[in-house]
Amino acid sequence: MSRKKVINILVYEKDPESLKFLKGFFLKRKGLKPLFLDSAGELYEKIESKAPDALIVGFPNGTKDIQVKELKIPTVALISGNIPKCLKGVLHYKIDYYLMRPFYEDDLDVKLKTALEKRSWFERLYAEKRDLEAIVELSYLISSTLDPGEVLYFVVKKLSEMIEVSRCSVISIGFGEKRYAHVVSSFEDPHISDIKLDLKKYPEIKKALISRKPIVIQDAMEDSIMKSVRSAIAPLGIRSIVVIPIIYRDEIIGTLFLRTSRVRSAFTKREINLCNAIANISANVLYNAFLFEKLENEKARLERLAITDYLTGVYNIRYFYHRLEEEFSRAERYEDPISCIMLDIDHFKKINDTYGHRMGDMVLREFAQVVRRHVRKSDVFARYGGEEFIILLPQTPLDGAEKEAGRLRTFIREHKFKGIGKERITSSLGISCWPVHDVHTHDDLITLADTALFDAKSSGRDRIAVSRKFRKKADDLYGPDRLPC
Repeated sequence: MSRKKVINILVYEKDPESLKFLKGFFLKRKGLKPLFLDSAGELYEKIESKAPDALIVGFPNGTKDIQVKELKIPTVALISGNIPKCLKGVLHYKIDYYLMRPFYEDDLDVKLKTALEKRSWFERLYAEKRDLEAIVELSYLISSTLDPGEVLYFVVKKLSEMIEVSRCSVISIGFGEKRYAHVVSSFEDPHISDIKLDLKKYPEIKKALISRKPIVIQDAMEDSIMKSVRSAIAPLGIRSIVVIPIIYRDEIIGTLFLRTSRVRSAFTKREINLCNAIANISANVLYNAFLFEKLENEKARLERLAITDYLTGVYNIRYFYHRLEEEFSRAERYEDPISCIMLDIDHFKKINDTYGHRMGDMVLREFAQVVRRHVRKSDVFARYGGEEFIILLPQTPLDGAEKEAGRLRTFIREHKFKGIGKERITSSLGISCWPVHDVHTHDDLITLADTALFDAKSSGRDRIAVSRKFRKKADDLYGPDRLPC
């Protein structure tokens, strides 16, 4: 039985409360092996010598001594300082995953797993990229000649260069043939074109012919398919064999079979997939387009993950800040109004305390989906952190933002959330707008909306508040004592 891999986590944190949380977290997770570090020098040394899987760093204390951007390791930040300031710092250091106080073990668990999965995705993508480059080269070679024998030799030669094999051949099975097959190309000798094989001695080829599916023999001395020929192959030391029908659009092309074998180790999943791809290329060079499409789809999926909040499925704060800078710059350039709405769930702690954090997560997800269904396509809706969300409304004046906030407040109040009985959920909302309010940078837009949200909650919750920091011109127009809506 194979042992489960231990995941090595470096921890660089100086805050006593955060350290207490982390030690309790790791105590309950046997698969994670933490290493608590005292200095930046020790951190860099361990990264070089231990090749850790991930890093947990305190923010801002831990990042004062190190350059996170240079570490190139999956990193999770524990934010224990001023939240708006720390969020900007996290984005500056390009840290994808972070937690804000109060810390929850399940939240850290998810963030660590996501960070590790993302790293493995990228590693797999880079490996696939290398394979794809080789396949593109092979496609070019195939298309450069009209000689079938030369094309088939290109296939086996390229495959033998890309993975370690002791034998690599293309096998042809004649129409209606049940007894014999012929080797039409082998990487050992480009002049080999017709070697007769008795299929009784090659049950793996026979099985692939009947099933029309790839046959993978990871251990030839143990696999039942090879039982009848074990004594014959034992002196050869062959351990792993792959036989792949060359199929395109569910049709076997010319009854060709690609057979590879090697002595020492079993074939990996990547190598088997590579054999499959090359088999298809030999049938039709245009099949290469499928691999490009697969890579592009995977890239698009990773790009979506990079801008999406893992729990709610809406945009994350990193993407929001990126769009905020763009839209605010555009608003200033063309003198278009731009508004911001900050909102959160009233008494969310009570939901967690009453129904548990799992139900709290479900309410957060449902809340996010309710809001997303009712914001405009042009708006940017993101999770700001915890139960707080934020909406950017380009080309929207203050009265338009107030109407939008009013609509959302009503939809939220009237929505029946699952799992919490007849209890109703309400939301408080804070609004800021450029150029009406005292906004000089895109950060000011968020700060004033956040302050207005605080006013809404302080004055009773389930209401909308507009920032009181009007520009002088706006003060003359609206009056300095305008009350929250």
